[in-house]
Amino acid sequence: MGTYFNPSNGGFRKASRDEIYVDKTGLINILNRRLMAEKNCISVSHARRFGKSQAARMIDAYYSRGCDSRELFTGLKISESEDFLKHLNKYNVIHLDISSIADYYKENLVSKIIELVYNELKAEYPDIMDMDNPFATILKQVYDKTEKIVDGKSVKCPFVIIIDEWDCVVRNFSDNSVLVHEYLQFLHSLFKSEESQEFLALGYITGILPIKKIEDESALNNFLEYTMIDSEELTEYFGFTEKEVEMLCEKYGMNTESVKEWYNGYLIDGQHMYNPNSVYNAMMRGKLDSYWKNTSAFSTINTFITINFDGLKEDIMKMLSGEMVYVDVKGFENDLSMIGNKDDALTALIHLGYLGYDKNEKSAYIPNYEVKEAYQSALSRGNWSEISKSISRCEELLFATIKGESDKVAELLELSHETYTSILKYNDENALSCAITMAYFTAPAYYTVIRELPTGKGFADIALIPRADSGNKPAMIIELKWDKNADTAIRQIKEKRYTGKLKGYGKEILLVGVNYDKESRKHECIIERWEES
Repeated sequence: MGTYFNPSNGGFRKASRDEIYVDKTGLINILNRRLMAEKNCISVSHARRFGKSQAARMIDAYYSRGCDSRELFTGLKISESEDFLKHLNKYNVIHLDISSIADYYKENLVSKIIELVYNELKAEYPDIMDMDNPFATILKQVYDKTEKIVDGKSVKCPFVIIIDEWDCVVRNFSDNSVLVHEYLQFLHSLFKSEESQEFLALGYITGILPIKKIEDESALNNFLEYTMIDSEELTEYFGFTEKEVEMLCEKYGMNTESVKEWYNGYLIDGQHMYNPNSVYNAMMRGKLDSYWKNTSAFSTINTFITINFDGLKEDIMKMLSGEMVYVDVKGFENDLSMIGNKDDALTALIHLGYLGYDKNEKSAYIPNYEVKEAYQSALSRGNWSEISKSISRCEELLFATIKGESDKVAELLELSHETYTSILKYNDENALSCAITMAYFTAPAYYTVIRELPTGKGFADIALIPRADSGNKPAMIIELKWDKNADTAIRQIKEKRYTGKLKGYGKEILLVGVNYDKESRKHECIIERWEES
């Protein structure tokens, strides 16, 4: 049992005994099907805090000969598999967290990795060959030394090699081509050398970005890749599914719709996935908040949204207002230092978890309110000062609307509209709708905000539907008019009975009529309170 060679099951033991543990051991069934197969190398690239490291520790606990995990997995999904005992703790495992090693050994990273693993191999196999031999040769010799006769057959113990944060070298040391080349050659020896064809049962690597295609380097071109865009059968094992979150909400007395608004939104291969770290914190603290945002998030978002690509700023504004925008994700070279156009910038944000992606629509969007708050914080620290200032007035606008202060609402909407139409390259009703939605930027903390709500007799421009834990806030219907008057907007809400769609969301519904006069550039607002009869 070591740190890097045949690690213990301590990490997974802690996770599985946590008060909140969601069983993801079904992932092991998929990995077992890849053992010793021709395609036995898997790469998982997902955003930070989506459970990659916890999954790696689970894989340790299941395969490593350095522990006995039968009791630990009993009762979990994998224990129901026919192959559960066949592979349990039967493999030599090497587990490397490259980011933690790179923190201390930047100049001699590869040689240090080899030394750390070699020392643990030597402790268990004292007569292995000299460390001066190629690392793949050393692993092949260890593999050969495990040969034994089982049921009259010669059997050897192959390796399962797990590398967490494998891509930090490519991301963080891209200016050191010698180190990157040496590192990729090391990975080649583990996953693609002639020796590895014999000793490798399974290769499993995790990272933030998909594998970068580096010219003249083929270390990782044999990996099956699973990403934030295309995760196929692995999707449900990284993040929390809707069903899992519903169960947690019931257990901890949290409002499911509110948790959905805050943390849902990652649509990966047709499945809605939640940020697991944020859901965990919300349940443990009994409070909805932004648990994902941090200083690095602010700088990361600003790095990409402030690049001066034509149309990028407009697309960001559309997404912040709830729209989806088309993005071509195929041209991205999986390198944050090589962002060459708007599509690259948006694709990078998708892989980093700051945008969701709908594969059917080929479009990006802001996945949830927590991520919107991360953008808000980033904008306040960047060069989008006019946007940040407008967002800072959103809470004032929301409560002025609730209080029925129509003049103040008109004034604040006017300021918002002026700000956003300076970015949006059009000046029409759609721009007005986008601007008004942005004006109520913080409303999703309390409401489900729907643009173009179908009512059976038309579409209400904007509906704000309060959630059960919103503090008895009223439902709202906002109808927008262009070069008419606010009375017309109110009359349309009543005549087309838009209020019927919000029946049951409290006795009182606010009817908000807004008109924009193109000539005077003035906004008029009327607010009426409608009560269910």
